[in-house]
Parts: sequence; structure tokens; C-alpha cells
Amino acid sequence: MGALYMGNKPLLHVDQRVSVVVEQLLRLLHHCGAPPTDVDLLHGPGTTMGDVLKGAEPRSTLFTGSQRVAERLAVELHGKVFLEDAGFDWKILGPDVRDLDYVAWQCDQDAYACTGQKCSAQSILFAHSNWVIAGLLDRITDLATSRKLSDLTVGPVLSWTTKSILDHTKRLLQIPGAKLLFGGKPLSGHSIPEVYGAVEPTAVFIPLEQALLPEHFGVVTTEVFGPFQVVTEWQDGQLPQVLDACERMSHHLTAAVVSNDINFVQHVLGNTVNGTTYVGIRARTTGAPQNHWFGPAGDPRGAGIGTPEAIRLVWSCHREIITDFGPVPPPSFLVQS
Repeated sequence: MGALYMGNKPLLHVDQRVSVVVEQLLRLLHHCGAPPTDVDLLHGPGTTMGDVLKGAEPRSTLFTGSQRVAERLAVELHGKVFLEDAGFDWKILGPDVRDLDYVAWQCDQDAYACTGQKCSAQSILFAHSNWVIAGLLDRITDLATSRKLSDLTVGPVLSWTTKSILDHTKRLLQIPGAKLLFGGKPLSGHSIPEVYGAVEPTAVFIPLEQALLPEHFGVVTTEVFGPFQVVTEWQDGQLPQVLDACERMSHHLTAAVVSNDINFVQHVLGNTVNGTTYVGIRARTTGAPQNHWFGPAGDPRGAGIGTPEAIRLVWSCHREIITDFGPVPPPSFLVQS
């Protein structure tokens, strides 16, 4: 819609597994009066869309999806691309504990609602020891383990298989001090094809010191696009290590700082760069209102979604038009210099 607002004719392609959804959106727009010629829709695999992009040479492309494809497109399209790609999104719980039930509920929603298939899903939780002592992890466990396939509070994972998610879980559990908080098992009693994932909501605890080691950091910060998160605990004096971890992550999309301590919040904000960051005791990573900027930071290719500023950035460009209609000076004024 942002492309249309700025007068473009977009060519739209989404993953072939869910392409039928966007087709129904276009049919709704046509029903509401949108001209059928305003948008072209291409069904099919991503390789087909890639071939079309090479031949069409579009003026601009907005890509939302995996980091691997995003980097390939940046090369093939000679940099004429905006990216709203992968995000390993973090949440920091500050030292001030309050509203425990609400914070636990929000953590469960951020990590596991929509079966965790949100680019802004809570990927890692940095919980201050005060929250752990207060029983936050037990509350999250109760909420997450109550999710079940029968009421669709958990469901199929489209981009990771059951085996790949469980293999990743096992790899994390090999880190010294790691432990399974909950999940780590396949869902039962279903007919979900093996090409998709079907696992219980899962959380793996990794000691902060181990998570920061170079040999572990890569796997700890691997985004699993499903009902999965990493949990770690930090104590007074360890905030610099937590902020170091946030800085070392490669894609800075969404973050949350759960605290009503304004000095703590300002310190974290001043040392992080995520494009969309929620702060306050109600801070979340998902369920965002649609009237604010949503996009990554720290990359000049980063796309914004949602605001007039974002739409202008991605779907328009700056033009400088200088008018000079006259009057024309007399001939005596036209001297060479």
C-alpha cells in the first residue's frame, strides 16, 4: 500500500506457501474499488521472482524475509533494495520488579503467539536475577506449556522442520551450564506434514558468560522462526556484558527494555541501536500499533514500514526542482565572464 500511496505500480510476490493470503487481500481491494491494473501479483517460487527482478530492473525493491536472500538481492540488484530482513530480537528485564503476572504474560505473547513466526518475536530474554528470584521463569513456563494445538495457541512452523528445531535445541544444550526450561519435544496427535515444523513452545537457558563466548555466540543468536527462545540471567554489575551482546548481534530490528527506572532505560537506549525499541514496564517486542516506524537500524539499506516517513523513504526519492521562468535580462546584461 505504501508503494501505491506514492504513485508506483508494484509487482508483489510472497512466499508460495502463503501466497493465497495476499491474493485474497488484493481481491478485497478490488471489491472496495481499487483498479485491478494497479498491482501485479506473481505466484510461484522465489527463484522465479528472482529471474523477473533481473530482467525487469525495478527502480526499487523492498524485501522482507531471510538474511541470506536479502544479501543476495543486494548484490544482484546493485544495491537498489531496501531490507526488512532477519531479526534476532532481545528483551532486557531491568532490576526493578513489578507487575510480575503482566510481564510474564507479555513475555509469553512475544515469544510464542502466532507460533513465534514474527520477525519481531522475542528471541532472547535477558532477565535480571531479581525477576528470576521472584519466579518469572516459572510463570512463563506455566503459560507456555498450556499452549496446545487443539485451540491453535501453537501450530505448524512453515520455515523450520521439527528435526531442524530439535537439532538446534540439542546443539544449544551442549553448551556448558545450559538447561531446557520447557518444551524441546515434537507436538503429538496431528497430521502436520514433515516438511513443516511441529514442536512444543521451547526455551533453553544459557549462562550469560557462556553465551558471550565467541564459540557459542553464533548459535545462541541464531533466529529460529518458530516457538523458540533463549533465556539468560544477569546480575548487578553485568549490564555491560548484556549491552555488549546486544551490540554484537548482526541485525538490529526490535527490542524491549522492561523497566520503569528512567535512568536504567536511558542507559540501555544510549548503548543500543535497534530500529524499534519499546521501553517501560509494559514494553514488548510484538503486537505493535500500525502507526509507528517498524524497521531495522544500523544498515543504510534498512526499510521502514508504517509511518509517512517510512513510506516516503522506501517508495519515493528526493527530487530538487528549481524554477527560473524570468524575466530575461536585456542584451546589454549578457556579457561574457
